[in-house]
Amino acid sequence: MRLSEFIVLNVDRIVDEWEQFAKTITPAADTMDSVALRDHARSILLASARDMNKPQTPSEQAAKARGEGPEKTPSLDEAGASHGELRHTVGFDLVQMTSEFRHLRACVIRLWVDSLESPDLTYFQDMIRFNEAIDEALAESTATYAEQVNRSRDIFLAILGHDLRAPLQAVSMSTEILLRKATLEGDALKCAINIKRGTGHLAMMVSDLLELVRSRLGKSLPIEPASMDLAEVAQEAIARACAGQPECDPTLTITGDTHGAWDPRRLDQMLQNLIGNALQHGSNKREVTLTLSGDAHSVRLTVHNDGLPIPVDAIPTLFDPLVRSASEELGEPTTSLGLGLFIVKQVVDAHQGTIEISSNEADGTTFTVVLPRKVQTRQHT
Repeated sequence: MRLSEFIVLNVDRIVDEWEQFAKTITPAADTMDSVALRDHARSILLASARDMNKPQTPSEQAAKARGEGPEKTPSLDEAGASHGELRHTVGFDLVQMTSEFRHLRACVIRLWVDSLESPDLTYFQDMIRFNEAIDEALAESTATYAEQVNRSRDIFLAILGHDLRAPLQAVSMSTEILLRKATLEGDALKCAINIKRGTGHLAMMVSDLLELVRSRLGKSLPIEPASMDLAEVAQEAIARACAGQPECDPTLTITGDTHGAWDPRRLDQMLQNLIGNALQHGSNKREVTLTLSGDAHSVRLTVHNDGLPIPVDAIPTLFDPLVRSASEELGEPTTSLGLGLFIVKQVVDAHQGTIEISSNEADGTTFTVVLPRKVQTRQHT
């Protein structure tokens, strides 16, 4: 009997063995009934049998073995993906879920081989096709399971970031009131200033964390364009940076018209991160320079600092989230989550602009942002 026929005729027997194995996966299986334990096993087996009956050339088989097959089996993929999602929901870990497929494969082959009286060459081909089908279902289950893990983590981070804002705001406001109304001197004044500076850093980190989660949950960075002057926002960003680090003294050069239709809050966020990055990695906090220049259609911003150049191999991943610099990896103190430049790129992209980096030992490091004066309305199709 061919393997696909054997699977169809014995599907209930095979699923019974699947259920018995799934019961041993504790503690997740302790609270699951028979329906939950059997889950999509029947659908996976029947879809596998249908896939095995489809004609397949040697070249198609070789491509499928490399995961490059031009066509998949929708019913098999859907059952595999649903199984991965539900197993994550009930508390299976990834190793436990994949062990189910290992057991299913072994169970089917064992039962089928025991039923054979006179195997021939075609039966070995059946075994290969069955393994391919199980591998496809396993791949879909694993991918969906991993996606659910990532989504659960991102939702947790979103809740954490959101809930942290209220206590941070309370600390910040209380410190501000102390500095304004109380007579603080000496160490008390120094401590209050340090608390204010620290809560400011924490607030920026929480904001960056929320933007990361937003992007990972598939949401583009929202912007609210309004008529504004980028030079004014840049001056305010520099003043805020100097309030947090009194020893810094960035310079700003402005030429041309710097007005446009952008989101002031987002551009302030972009500038804070670019200035903060330059101050952190520059060799001299007083030699950070910003330039703004406007032409007929766009405004160009550059942020420059001296110091060690960015390694060439690090530039391609510089805007990736959670990437730490070499100095941070060596243990130097930092308030960064590795999200600052990621947020910068998100803001620039949301305004349909461009950002480039040049970094070498002779000239230092320069980030160049070009923003069109008006964000074009995106067409939804």
